[in-house]
Amino acid sequence: MNIESFRDYCLGKKGVVETFPFGENTLVFKVMNKMFALTDVDDFQSVNLKCDPEWAIELREKYAAIIPGYHMNKKHWNTVLIDGSLSDDFVQKMIDHSYKLVVSKLPLLLKGKLEENK
Repeated sequence: MNIESFRDYCLGKKGVVETFPFGENTLVFKVMNKMFALTDVDDFQSVNLKCDPEWAIELREKYAAIIPGYHMNKKHWNTVLIDGSLSDDFVQKMIDHSYKLVVSKLPLLLKGKLEENK
């Protein structure tokens, strides 16, 4: 996976916008103003993704390329190293999980607005 395919995949999800709230190097993807993915645009070696805490632990135990979220709440975020050891399909599965997890926690009003944007 490269930065372009990562960006395209994230932006292909309903209601997603890209922002740079932490400076010009940190690309953040949000759904309804809630972060679900971020990466360094100049040094695309990893992505941070939100994750269910139990699955996060399982992933970290099984894959060396998945570690606790760098500069994030380590209970709820993983850093996924883009080193070729994980398939693009698996990284996309983790992106999907992160997006769905954030959407599931949205207030009903925001979920409704997201549905309106079909």
